[in-house]
Amino acid sequence: MPEGDGIVSAKKKKFSKKMKRMACLPASWILMLCAVLIRRLTRERTISLSSSIGNFVYDHLRIRRSMVLSNLKNTFPEKTNLEIEHIARESYHSQVLNLLEMLRIPLIKDARNAREFVSLKACDSFHEVLRNNQGAVVVSGHYCSWEIIGVCTGLLLKPMNFVVKPIKNRYLDKYISSLRTFHGNRVIPKDKALRQGMKALKNGEILVILADQSQRKVDQYIEFLRRRSSVFLGPAFLALKAGVPLFVELSRRNSHGHYELEIIEVQTSDLQCVKEDILELVKRYHKVMEDFILHYPGEWLWMHNRWKRSNQLPLKDF
Repeated sequence: MPEGDGIVSAKKKKFSKKMKRMACLPASWILMLCAVLIRRLTRERTISLSSSIGNFVYDHLRIRRSMVLSNLKNTFPEKTNLEIEHIARESYHSQVLNLLEMLRIPLIKDARNAREFVSLKACDSFHEVLRNNQGAVVVSGHYCSWEIIGVCTGLLLKPMNFVVKPIKNRYLDKYISSLRTFHGNRVIPKDKALRQGMKALKNGEILVILADQSQRKVDQYIEFLRRRSSVFLGPAFLALKAGVPLFVELSRRNSHGHYELEIIEVQTSDLQCVKEDILELVKRYHKVMEDFILHYPGEWLWMHNRWKRSNQLPLKDF
């Protein structure tokens, strides 16, 4: 490339970055304005609106629709095209509702309000962890309205630490973090999860990690949702290294719009903090999530490009 063309290209990139930075603040204002409007609606109208928006996005905007359909067909080869489309549409409804209900978080004032949204069934060992103020790792996924569920579980049980990926728009990141921590929950940036997560566990706190997505750093490959899938070992490593139990949180929305949560323990007593056992624990909690997703596929985030790293060379074949 001639030197002059390189200079022009660099200037264009610099200008593009500047324009993106300038758009960050207006984008956050728009979201906050939407939040004010959404909070004026009843929950019934919010659910109805999410279905309408979800249908519009699926039918007309078609955001990631081909990816969603491809993911579903690869996971459910036995299903008809009509069944696949029904699941896809349901997933769009669910993700739009997740956004709208996140904006409605300030309407949840106390545990009584939280119980109007969520019914919680936790295993005895999890209640024992809470009574004894012990540390624990909770692995969850991107099911239904995970944002509002995180706030509700913090109110119904105890404030928790959520590992999150910061949003590039710092204004949006600050606003959404304020919603996530509205009732005492704390957020830990993903790049600080090991250090701060270990500290939280040693202090007897609960660490929640959504571990169902593709990771930039590929530690290993396993079979997940009937396909070769990249995974990272962080949650399993933290649990075994800190010597704390690991639980999986599952959630679904019933026909009345109420969220049903279940927290179950994954066996760790036969494992040590060595590479083979860490991978075994990863497989165990992914199997729990897989069974749930296969049973309630419309609740999951199929529009995430979960298998984009599956064609990379693995460190070790599963």
